[in-house]
Amino acid sequence: MSQPVIVTAIFHIRPDSRDAVVEALRTALPLVHEEPGCELYAIHEAADGMLVMIEKWESEALLDAHGQSAAVAALVGEIGQYLTAEVAVTRMAPIPIGTTGKGAL
Repeated sequence: MSQPVIVTAIFHIRPDSRDAVVEALRTALPLVHEEPGCELYAIHEAADGMLVMIEKWESEALLDAHGQSAAVAALVGEIGQYLTAEVAVTRMAPIPIGTTGKGAL
C-alpha cells in the first residue's frame, strides 16, 4: 500500500482580488473533494492575506492525476490573473508521532 501525500499550496494574491479568488475556490473545492484519492483539500487564510491550501492524498499517483484534472485547469485559468507569484506547492510525507489522529494529518 502506498503512503499518503500531504501538500501545501501557497497562493500569493493581489489584496484587491481576495473575493474573486475565494469565489473561484468555492467552485473548485467541491469538485476536487470528489476526485479519487482526495482525503483533505482545505483552504486557509493567513493574516497577511496569503491563502494556503492544505491537502492530503491517498497516493502520489492520485495526486498526480489531480494535478492534471479539469478542476485544477479551470481554477488556474480563473485565478492566474490575480496571483502575484507562482503558486508554491510542496509535497510532504507524514511522520506520525504521538496520539493517533493528532500526530499526523
